[in-house]
Amino acid sequence: MFTEAGEQVGFARVITDYATFAYLADVFVVEKHRGRGLSVWLMDEIHRHPDLQGLRRMLLATSDAHGLYQQYGYNSLSSPSVFMEIWQPDVYKNRLG
Repeated sequence: MFTEAGEQVGFARVITDYATFAYLADVFVVEKHRGRGLSVWLMDEIHRHPDLQGLRRMLLATSDAHGLYQQYGYNSLSSPSVFMEIWQPDVYKNRLG
């Protein structure tokens, strides 16, 4: 989490088993604070974290920040056929309604 003057302006979290796998999720920087290198700072902090060294696989999903993540070695799935998913984009809407 990154704050400025008490206001949260960025966030990222990693879900991991600390042994072989990590999933990078919920990376964001508030729009009015973008363009100042905060996403790079978040990624630097994540990739330097001692608990995330030596993992076999890190995954993430992005719709618009491929260039940022490629700077850290992320690429399209090398074997997409081995991955499966349950995709429920409206799951929260269904629970509330």
